[in-house]
Amino acid sequence: MIELINIRKEYETITPIKCLSTTINRGDIISVIGPSGTGKSTLLRMINMLERPTSGQILVDGKDITVPGYPLHEVRKKIGMVFQNFNLFNHMTVMENVVDGPVHILHKDPQEAENRAMELLRKVGMADFADSHPADLSGGQKQRAAIARTLAMDPEVILFDEPTSALDPTMVGEVETVIKSLANDGYTMMLVTHDMEFAETVANRVFYLDEGGIYEDGTPEQVFRNPLREKTKAFVMRLKTLSCIVDKPTFDYMSFHTDVQAFVFKNEIPGEVAGKLRAISEELVAGIIIPFLQEGTIDGLSYEIKIMYSHKKKSVRIFLSWNRDIAETGNDKYTMMMNIIKYYADEITMTDDRTAEIKINESGEEK
Repeated sequence: MIELINIRKEYETITPIKCLSTTINRGDIISVIGPSGTGKSTLLRMINMLERPTSGQILVDGKDITVPGYPLHEVRKKIGMVFQNFNLFNHMTVMENVVDGPVHILHKDPQEAENRAMELLRKVGMADFADSHPADLSGGQKQRAAIARTLAMDPEVILFDEPTSALDPTMVGEVETVIKSLANDGYTMMLVTHDMEFAETVANRVFYLDEGGIYEDGTPEQVFRNPLREKTKAFVMRLKTLSCIVDKPTFDYMSFHTDVQAFVFKNEIPGEVAGKLRAISEELVAGIIIPFLQEGTIDGLSYEIKIMYSHKKKSVRIFLSWNRDIAETGNDKYTMMMNIIKYYADEITMTDDRTAEIKINESGEEK
């Protein structure tokens, strides 16, 4: 349906996309992920010709839309775009925002366009707000109105440029639910997102962008579970793993605590699991390990903490290891540490004398 051939995009100080070629098939739902600055949003904007490639070709249904003079309004009838900042007309009601394009661009009958608009507003749960202005809506409501406006143009392809990044966390779910319903309706879609769980569950293909192009292209199962290339592996592991070394009594616990909070938020870890994770990390690091290091009874002692979260199992695994034998020192802090872990954990396994694997599960799983 869409073919990109040797696409390059240069700006004055940076070239985010150096050479990118791919084919997008009808019905594909593609999540576009990767580090900041790798051209994810630029890629979407070029497909809709909001950004013109420096070189290369973009073919839509076999026609090169990059040639000078190509009627871009025809492209944008086929390819709709939903922006992270909504881009609604603030002086118009929700209904007027949705009706405007079909009437003035597609030249539809106003009553027909309004009937279709109300049907779409019902689809996205916004029918009760048809007469409201954007200023009176929450972020999630604005984005759902923006999705209805895009659907009103009857596009064949929908591009979502970080559609939830400007939303309060409590509103993200309502927009993601609408996008998932569109996926089930058979639209061809591309989605730039930093929500890896959503990227994995909604798509049938994933593009990982790096090194100026599509560094890895595969199924969600492959890219998120068994990535083939090193940078993809590092990116995926970094998103789902938090680790630190505690080897000094001056260790910055508050920074670690902030990292744990961010890890919980980023991975949408359920409340009970998140609570246990916070408790274990706080008691271990601030209550036991740092005071133990302050005593200085064991030279060169350090602890490594690695936290991993499984979206599929809704469980956390904490790997705690230390580089000196602390069990034989006679210090009761080792016993205290083990008791704290056992109190909060659902399962604990000592893989050897210096490594513990701690599991935290949702309710319903036997402790």
